[in-house]
Order: sequence, then C-alpha cells, then structure tokens
Amino acid sequence: MMGTFASVLATRKIRTHSDRFRANVEGDIEDVAGVLKITVIRVDYVLKVSPEEVADARWAMDNYLEKCPGAMSVTGCIRLEDTLELVQD
Repeated sequence: MMGTFASVLATRKIRTHSDRFRANVEGDIEDVAGVLKITVIRVDYVLKVSPEEVADARWAMDNYLEKCPGAMSVTGCIRLEDTLELVQD
C-alpha cells in the first residue's frame, strides 16, 4: 500500500524520500468462528509537504487504494483503515 501511495504521490511530483514519508502500520487478529484471522489493517501515513502540495497529497490519498494490488486483493476480507498526517515542510 505504501509503495502504491508513493507512486501516486510521484505523479503529482511529491517527493517520498524516507526523511519525508513514513507509515505506521498495525493490525488486529481475531478469533472468527474458531479460526484466527486478520480482520483489520490500519495504516497511518505521515508526509512532509509544502503548502502548495497539500491539495495534491490529499487527492493522492483519496485515490491510491483503487490502484493498489495489495489493497484490492484483501478488500472484502480485511478491513483497511488509512489516515494521512500532513506535516508542513
């Protein structure tokens, strides 16, 4: 998911070097009818942007999941939750 998001950001010329872009990821594993299953994946992105990049970064966040093979593979099986924190550069 992070790689796809970075690719979509790149289409808007937003840099995603490691000092500017990170993701904190966690998930829940639950007993579902006697079987342990991953039920939720939470991805909290942090991205440094200039004021001029804010709108493009939000656009990328709103549109990257539909282009993400990993997300599309688990949609309907695992709930995906993502957030974006923008830090002014």
